[in-house]
Amino acid sequence: MGCAASVPDKSARQASSLNSEPLAANDPKHIRVKLVLLGDSGVGKSCIVLRFVRGQFDPTSKVTVGASFLCQTIALQNSTTVKFEIWDTAGQERYAALAPLYYRGAAVAVVVYDITSPDSFHKAQYWVKELQKHGSPDIVMALVGNKADLHENRRVSAQEAEEYAEKIGMFFIETSAKTADNINQLFEEISKRLPQRQSS
Repeated sequence: MGCAASVPDKSARQASSLNSEPLAANDPKHIRVKLVLLGDSGVGKSCIVLRFVRGQFDPTSKVTVGASFLCQTIALQNSTTVKFEIWDTAGQERYAALAPLYYRGAAVAVVVYDITSPDSFHKAQYWVKELQKHGSPDIVMALVGNKADLHENRRVSAQEAEEYAEKIGMFFIETSAKTADNINQLFEEISKRLPQRQSS
């Protein structure tokens, strides 16, 4: 079902080799998509990927160094398959300069924040601006408020995030990697938005 590899920061140049590849594969029934996750450290990017790819949640998840790479294929109702090649980037400030190596040439960017952390929401907005400046012009962007299971500690309202996402033209969803809430729906929604982009 998946391939997995950890890419330490010194090997970040490997990601640049993907930049020459098309945003999505040419076969309309078998789409291959480069997807990058961006967001502050500790918002749960790796947990979202692990839940999606392996159906697992690891509360002791280690901090990502540089980036990690995983694959997952999903089948849509119209018999199309979408293979996501997922680059999960490190959120720490010292790795921020490497992020363009991973999002350059990406067809999809998933920008994640923690609903209990206003700072992580501001950082998500920073990543959206970076993508607008340096990402592919037709990139599909998703804003994801993770840790929805911690709703009693919420510090970022769903309404505020949704209004921001609408203004930017990206779609918004709240997830919980811990409970698996909306994880598959996130990737299914992304998949639905790809074919129109491809056929244009």
